[in-house]
Amino acid sequence: MIDVLKGKFSQYNNFYITDTESLTVAQISDLRRHCFNKQVEMKVAKNTLIKKALESIDAEKYSGVYDSLHKVTALLFSENPKEPALILAGFRKASKGEKPSLKAAFINGDVFVGDNQLVALTKIKTKNELIGEVIGLLQSPIQRVLGALQNKDAAKAPEAVVETAAPVAEAAPAAEAPVAVAPAAEAPATPEAPAADAPAAEA
Repeated sequence: MIDVLKGKFSQYNNFYITDTESLTVAQISDLRRHCFNKQVEMKVAKNTLIKKALESIDAEKYSGVYDSLHKVTALLFSENPKEPALILAGFRKASKGEKPSLKAAFINGDVFVGDNQLVALTKIKTKNELIGEVIGLLQSPIQRVLGALQNKDAAKAPEAVVETAAPVAEAAPAAEAPVAVAPAAEAPATPEAPAADAPAAEA
């Protein structure tokens, strides 16, 4: 049993030490089913064996949980640091009882002692939740920049229409200018006719 516990403590960075005393066999089975559905491993063991397993791995690292090893103890192992807390809170609410109570929790090297820590543990952030928040914070400035660029492009659109229409309005007078000059081009033809007759008279 000590070797089995050592393997679990080495595998998981998070475990809860709970008190399941006064729970019926049916309630224990129901609790195990809840844990299994949420990928939480539940182990019931003697406190002396739990302590020996922890001491054989790192006596100083787990020293904060030794005082919680008393009465009936059930260990909950999980990759998700708050999933066991949610299971305990949900189970107690459904059964309208105070068991299983939380004696201690070891979360990524931090120790939480006492049943009054259960509510706080149900609100702890998981790794994926923290990553999601960081990504959201990183994307927020980018979204503001994109929004500003889109607004800028939208503001430029009416100006482009005005600039395109302006050359069309100027082109119309330019095309009409040769029509107005055409009569002036015919004016020199009248005085040149007598000039052609003058040499004939002298001859």
